[in-house]
This record gives sequence, C-alpha cells and structure tokens, in this order.
Amino acid sequence: MIATPKTPVTTPALSAGLLIAILLVAANLRVTLTGVGTLLPAIEHDTGLTASEGGVLSTLPLFVFAVTSPFVGRTSHRVGTTRLLVAALAVLAAGTVIRSLPSLACLFLGTVILSVAIAVGNVLLPTVIRTHVPGPRVHTVSALYVTAMGMVAALSSGISVPLAEALPGTWHSALAWGVVVAVAALAVWLPRLRGSRPDGGVRSRGTHARTPWRSWLAWQVSFFMGLQSLAFYTAVAWLPSILGQQGMSTTSAGWMLFYYQLVALVTSMLLPLITRGHHDQRFAAAAGSAIVAAGFALLLLFPALALAACTLLGLGAGACLVLALSFQSQRATGPSETTALAGMAQSIGYLVAAAGPLLLGVLHDTTGRWTGALLLLTALSLVMAAAGYGAGRDRHVRTRPDRETGERRPGHIGPDAGNAESAP
Repeated sequence: MIATPKTPVTTPALSAGLLIAILLVAANLRVTLTGVGTLLPAIEHDTGLTASEGGVLSTLPLFVFAVTSPFVGRTSHRVGTTRLLVAALAVLAAGTVIRSLPSLACLFLGTVILSVAIAVGNVLLPTVIRTHVPGPRVHTVSALYVTAMGMVAALSSGISVPLAEALPGTWHSALAWGVVVAVAALAVWLPRLRGSRPDGGVRSRGTHARTPWRSWLAWQVSFFMGLQSLAFYTAVAWLPSILGQQGMSTTSAGWMLFYYQLVALVTSMLLPLITRGHHDQRFAAAAGSAIVAAGFALLLLFPALALAACTLLGLGAGACLVLALSFQSQRATGPSETTALAGMAQSIGYLVAAAGPLLLGVLHDTTGRWTGALLLLTALSLVMAAAGYGAGRDRHVRTRPDRETGERRPGHIGPDAGNAESAP
C-alpha cells in the first residue's frame, strides 16, 4: 500500500458499449498515419519533396506527440477525460480534412493538427482502461485495442494506393478517408458527455500525479515505448521505399506493408494467451525485440527474403506494442499515476521515435542506399531488448506525497516494497 491514503477507485464491470468506444478511439490512433508511407513516393513526385523532406512529413507527428503528451494529464485533470477525448476526436476529423486539401502548407498544417488529437488519445486511452477495466482484464483489453488499432492501420496501408488510383483527388483523397473512422468514434463518444465531470475519474484524492522523472522504471518503460515506436514508424514510412529500391512495385510494396501490420495484429491478439498469468514479462519483451532485430538484419542481408523479414518484423512489432502499452497501466498504481506515466512514456518515447524516419531519410539521401539505415535499426532493436527486459519486471512506479501540495512524487517505498522499484 502507498503510505498516503487515497480515495479508492471503483472499477465497474466492463460493458460492451464502453469496449466498443475504447476500440473506436484505438482505431483512430494510426489510421491517418500509416497510409502516408505508401503514398509518399506519389506525394514526393507531385510536390517536389526530397526524401529528407518526406522524412520530415513522416516524423512530424512523432515530434507533435512528444511535445503534446506531457500536457494531456493536467488538461484532463481540469476538463475531464470524456470531454477531452470528444474534443480530440473532433479536432482529428478537422485535421484530416485540412491535410487532404490541395496545398503543401495544408499538408503539413493538417498533419500537425491531427497529430495533436492523436497524442491526446494515446495518453488517455491507458487511463480509461485503468479506470474502467477490471485489473485482471487490463492486459486483454490492451491487446484488443492494439488489435483494433493495427487492423485499421494495416487496412489504411493496403488501400491507400488503390484509393489514390481510383478516386479523382488521387493521393489527396486517399489521405482523407480516415475522417470516416474519426466521425464514427465521435458519434459513439458524444452521448458519454452527459454527466461527465471535470475530474473524469482520472485523479486520485483530488490531486494530479506528477510525472515520475526520477523513476528508473518509468524511464525504462519510456525507452521501450520509444524504440518500439521508432521501429514501427520507420517501417511504415520507409519499408515501401526500401522494398521498391530492391525491385518491388509500388502496389506490391504497399501490400507488403499491409502484411507486416497484419502479422503484427495477429501477434497482438495471441500474446495475452501466451503470457496469461505471467506478471513478469521481461523475457517476452526481450524476445519480441530480438525478433524485430532479426527481421531488419534479414532484410539487409537477404533482400530476396522480404516476405520472411516482414513476418519477423510483424511478429516482434505486435508483441512489443502490446507490452509497451500495457506497461503504462500495469506499472502505475492508479488512474492518475497511469496518466502521468503514459504522458512521460509517450513524450520521451515519441521523441526517441521521431529520430527514426528523419535520420533514415538523411542517411538514404547521403549514401543512396538503405544499408546504413538497416544496420542502425538492427542495433537499436537490440537496445530495445535491454529496455524491455527492465520495463517487463513485475514492479510499480511508486509515489509519495508532496509536503506542500499533497501531490505524489515518485520514489516512495511502502510496506509492500518487495513489489516496488528502488528509489533513485
């Protein structure tokens, strides 16, 4: 128990309506991002963007996530989780439309707007799950929302090029289709505004938990989140281009990206069955990371085995994503602490991830080859294995009261110190 008494958070039985609402938010967290990778060659051709500038377009959402995430918890504390989610979904729909307009400025402006909205959903969804889902089912629901997110993201990757070829607005129209998913989620969440309160169930004892900057466990969760995001968003941004340089057609490369994400979402569905009852997930996180490293290495050394490489990348990515998102709930001690940990993990994590597409684009422009990029991705995946091994420990980020404000800070070890991390 934490030394500071706090109001217990009741966790009602999970309703089908709430589960659908959670899954619809999850479906919006990648759908507007993953199609960009397959459309990037056409965007660069029509707009005159270089590979480095295309990398900026792919990296921009990650920088926005990193900047926005730390402020989501405090904003949610003031206006309420439900209200903030509804506002984010409305902003996401607007940003998606703006990005699809025939203007280079709108392309980047719309990307920033929709990325702010996605950052809010990224941070709040683990809190919604922690607040409303019974503890034993947190890992399962996290896997379900990763599955929904991955399924719609994979669909977006697969259909973007065919949509661009079939619709009159070419890639502009293909970028806009995600607004349908945003409007569907908005329609489900709008009725939940009725009776919503400013605290929205996110705070404990009327306070907002501070970001656990001094917690080494929180940093391990953050780095694991960042490195798995770096691997995923780099693959989404550049895998079609890598495969294209190896001789694959644009359409086939787009479907290969779809296959990679399909394998990832199947893995995300199976992982809870494999790890059921295991609170210590060190080896699962390390093994998933090592499989990602093997996939990048195979893509580098044996380009003809692209299907096998994408299979390995999907297997590892699906496992690592479920674990990275589950850790943000499982390593915290309450809803408010979950928001704080998720804000830190996604701020630091996406800042790390943002370096991926941009750096790889620069490496490609400099060398004209993808060799250096794939070597770097292989090495970083091995670093991810070390971070995942630490983040997978059955420990919690502990907090203690602030003498002046009563807010909790990381580092306190209570009576159950056997299950807590050591204070730095």
